[in-house]
Amino acid sequence: MAELTIYEKRTCTKCRQLAVLLRDRGIAFDAIDFHVEPLTAPQLRELVRKAGVPARELLRTREPVYRELRLAGRELGDDEAIMLMVEHPQLLERPVVVRGERAVLARPTERVLELLD
Repeated sequence: MAELTIYEKRTCTKCRQLAVLLRDRGIAFDAIDFHVEPLTAPQLRELVRKAGVPARELLRTREPVYRELRLAGRELGDDEAIMLMVEHPQLLERPVVVRGERAVLARPTERVLELLD
């Protein structure tokens, strides 16, 4: 098993850029397409904990469903944001990279380097 796990969408440009950056540095990683293998509420809760940010910060605000659900002006606690990401996986911003007990949203992709020091 690789030291890094990337939660991605395979067609995402940023996810592909991240993969190139890691391969160029010789860093092995496991990639999980969460659109194919949706994350459960406990898995998302763990990602949020490891990232050390409110769950809302992992929401992808440019998705049509974000506008359809009128999330921009709403106060969302972690539980509600996590349940929305379970129901609508496209709401999870990507790529999220995990190493041990730490995680980062790799936007820009170079943020992954924070996990490598």
